[in-house]
Amino acid sequence: MASFIPAHGGYQTLRSYQKAEIVYDATVYFCDHFIDKRSRTHDQMVQAARSGKQNIIEGSMASGTSKETEIKLTNVARASLEELLADYLDFLRTRGSGEWPKDDPYAKRLRELNRTPDATYETFRKGIENPDPVIAANVIVGLIRVTNYLLDKQIKHLEEAFVKEGGLRERMTRARLEERGKKGTKRT
Repeated sequence: MASFIPAHGGYQTLRSYQKAEIVYDATVYFCDHFIDKRSRTHDQMVQAARSGKQNIIEGSMASGTSKETEIKLTNVARASLEELLADYLDFLRTRGSGEWPKDDPYAKRLRELNRTPDATYETFRKGIENPDPVIAANVIVGLIRVTNYLLDKQIKHLEEAFVKEGGLRERMTRARLEERGKKGTKRT
């Protein structure tokens, strides 16, 4: 009998998770260097980055028994990172700066780095740990935008897979009916 609980987990191989982990590490660094550690903003930014990463993990691990939970948690990850993005944009705006335009040389370089296969924190370290907080914030904004794009694609894929394959109850019913069908043909 085929298992009705599909393979699940494997979040480490998801590009969305890999980018979210970089965003988390970058946010911890950024907040520790540019946001007062006693401020509520420091804690909220770190927690939003953590939520983005952790909800991808939790959704991936729950996916075997609940596609609904996987979709919900992936969407929570997406929402947390959107909140974090707003914090970085606020940081830039309140300092009289803004997000790099698409044709800015730094923005072009960041896009190149984001296309690096198996990119890690090290790939972006020079920008993340730049002593200029405007540069550091913009690098992280670019990373968040890529992560959000990947999560949007992932959510769309999860929706399509659910419509096509159904959820756990449907898989359980199919497995039970297949087993009954096998027993029925053995009797005749």
